[in-house]
Amino acid sequence: MSEPILEFREVDVYYGVIQALKQVSLQVNKGETVSLIGANGAGKSTLLMSIFGQPRVSRGQILFAGEDISHKSTHYVASAGIAQAPEGRRVFPDMTVEENLLMGTIPIGNRYATEDLQNMFELFPRLKERRKQRAMTMSGGEQQMLAIARALMSRPKLLLLDEPSLGLAPIVVKQIFLTLRELAHSGMTIFLVEQNAHHALKLSDRGYVMVNGQIRLSGSGEELLGNQEVRKAYLGGT
Repeated sequence: MSEPILEFREVDVYYGVIQALKQVSLQVNKGETVSLIGANGAGKSTLLMSIFGQPRVSRGQILFAGEDISHKSTHYVASAGIAQAPEGRRVFPDMTVEENLLMGTIPIGNRYATEDLQNMFELFPRLKERRKQRAMTMSGGEQQMLAIARALMSRPKLLLLDEPSLGLAPIVVKQIFLTLRELAHSGMTIFLVEQNAHHALKLSDRGYVMVNGQIRLSGSGEELLGNQEVRKAYLGGT
């Protein structure tokens, strides 16, 4: 039987008086890749940020490895084994690639830093070429690779990815998703928020569709790719 690592149980989230998430229930099982797709403004990024308590859950529960983390600090959640590559990448522009990567070790300390730097340079050879280069001088695709690698430096039990394809050329998107597939095959548990439904669902074991802060559909990646409603709304009807 699949072991849930992340669970949302009837979660409500508000920004002031505006309700952003409404009775959201979903789960990610250990070793799975699960995607959350939906239009811009549907509440996908809010859902990811609520895991770290920004914003806080108003009602319901978020569980990580069976523990209620709904009201835990951001630092506690990161130290428990959740890492995120955020929307917009948010690398440290004046730091080098290597310095950015080392920032990812903060939740666990630097005892694995040397080993994990080498692992990241194998996973993303471009970062090895740029290791002494300041992040601000890199392309968007290179910065996205850096954001993912920085998250992996904390050896997470769960990797959260927020719109990794946003603003990138198609050839770069393909490279990023090939690397994500490699991570998935290695056993990494991945929860992916993505507007590019085709790439996300092809990668995923399961998926959820969010509309106006609510989960409207769920199923295997293959089922959702074949769903006429999903194809019409998110895949250009093709």
